[in-house]
Amino acid sequence: MASSQQSPSEQLTHTTTRIECNLLDGGQSTGTGFFFSFKIGKITVPVIITNKHVIDNAESIKFVLNEVDEKGIRLNKKHVNAMIQKAHISKRVIRHPDEDVDLCIITINGVLNNIQKAGTQTYFKFLDSSLIPDNQQWDALTPLEEIIMIGYPNGIWDSVNNLPISRKGMTATHPSIDYEGKSQFVIDASVYPGSSGSPVFIFNQGSYSTPQGISMGTRLMLLGITFGVYQHKTTGDIVVEDIPTTQKSTAISQIPNNLGLVVKSSRILDFEPILQDIVQKEIDAKANSK
Repeated sequence: MASSQQSPSEQLTHTTTRIECNLLDGGQSTGTGFFFSFKIGKITVPVIITNKHVIDNAESIKFVLNEVDEKGIRLNKKHVNAMIQKAHISKRVIRHPDEDVDLCIITINGVLNNIQKAGTQTYFKFLDSSLIPDNQQWDALTPLEEIIMIGYPNGIWDSVNNLPISRKGMTATHPSIDYEGKSQFVIDASVYPGSSGSPVFIFNQGSYSTPQGISMGTRLMLLGITFGVYQHKTTGDIVVEDIPTTQKSTAISQIPNNLGLVVKSSRILDFEPILQDIVQKEIDAKANSK
């Protein structure tokens, strides 16, 4: 990955990628993933984070990266397709161990190495654990926080420049309180098919509200990952569903309530001990082979 001088908001637009899956049943689906870097001891593990249901029944997973020029500047209109085929999906995808947490990580170190070996340098931005609020930061949040969600609603994107769609909203429940007793909260934002896996940020420039009053400065936090949406059925029932990932023409029988469910970003840290075990096994295997 290369870097250039960019504003924080510009950098955020380069943290996500549009995930396209060819499904085992012959269909296709789209969702959102974002680049995240785990630090396991002295080893950096690059991954894409998304929802489990985004890659369910996938025969192949594709995401698109931008190339860079000789100065490391992002080339908007030059892309490279990164593919993970069926034979490698089970090795690359690690699902969150809690069945109620709709998160998974896709390890991409091998994919990136193959692209580099082919002589291509790519551009994107990693998020990391420093953006996940600690206990004190969670407690300092207010019930009403402005949020930004970045992703690919209805599969919509700037395909020429490989850029996502950014949307604003508000927290609809207190983000520090476990909604319905789970590590999640609700946002008031338009959530559509393809939004699955979208990162939800607090991004304030200049000033922001705290329980103690107005604070000056810039605040950036990764609050969570969108995974579900409330739907209002034409029968009058209100149900919670995974955000759809397929784009197809159907008769409208459900109406979004513009209320999305977000898993808290702190659940990302649950992957660290899993990755530690994997890294240690690889170290042991190398040592034993000598």
